[in-house]
Amino acid sequence: MEWLLNPWVISIIVVSVVAGNIAALKYTANMKFGYKDKVKYMYDKNKREQELDELIEKQAANDENQELKKLKDQA
Repeated sequence: MEWLLNPWVISIIVVSVVAGNIAALKYTANMKFGYKDKVKYMYDKNKREQELDELIEKQAANDENQELKKLKDQA
């Protein structure tokens, strides 16, 4: 227990912690957190959903037109 209170051991531990924190900050300084990517993904997703909704509406309208044509042909 006495060696833990040795000034050299305490100094080495403090220097190690400081160096580790500096290394972690240096590593994370250039990270991109993906906010722009997420915004772009959400924009693209919304655009695809709108296009899909438009296609579904067109298909439904086309189906209705075909049914009306069949009814006219039968009459």
